[in-house]
Amino acid sequence: MIVMNKESFAKALTEAKSNSKERKFKQGIDLIVNLKGLNPKKTEEQVDFFATIPLDLGKKQSICALVGPELFEEAKKVCDEVIVQDDFIKFAKDKKATKILARKHDFFIAQANIMPQIASAFGRALGPKGKMPNPKAGCIVPPKSNLKPLCDKLQKTLRISSKLQPIIQTSVGNEKMDEGEVIENAFSLYDQIIHHLPEEENNVKSVLIKLTMGKPAKVKA
Repeated sequence: MIVMNKESFAKALTEAKSNSKERKFKQGIDLIVNLKGLNPKKTEEQVDFFATIPLDLGKKQSICALVGPELFEEAKKVCDEVIVQDDFIKFAKDKKATKILARKHDFFIAQANIMPQIASAFGRALGPKGKMPNPKAGCIVPPKSNLKPLCDKLQKTLRISSKLQPIIQTSVGNEKMDEGEVIENAFSLYDQIIHHLPEEENNVKSVLIKLTMGKPAKVKA
């Protein structure tokens, strides 16, 4: 069983930073959790959930809204891109544009009463990337909605998944952030992950902290 505290994560973060050379860009910091004793073929043993972290990731998460005319003006205020219902047909006919859109944004918000049209036009591109608007993340909304609280929440939301491989790797911040904030995010995410495992800490093989171009450092109990 691997039981850790914030000090464990702090030591690993210090080591990970010392293992990484200075780069010409701002490196991200990832939490890596290697799993054991799970059968990915069993649905009940797959990990797939949306986690909310205490602080943002030090970079803006991009949000696209797929809406009807009822939500168009509201979405323009708070989303990075808005695609209105009348333009869905353009994307349905242009696979390349839809794939570019899927890579461009982290989250997609959908107006609930036009979900069939959204699935038809964007499903093939968004589905494989796990970016279809998901009610578990609050991303399917009524025609009359205040989208700002949702967009604010999505800045601290991450999809955690390990359906095919026994490993979870996710961002917890970047090297320019306050180390205390990175540690808060990493520890919070780890705590949420273990509570989604059938045997909690007993399903954890190892935990690592890694900068984008650096060597991983082990989080030790």
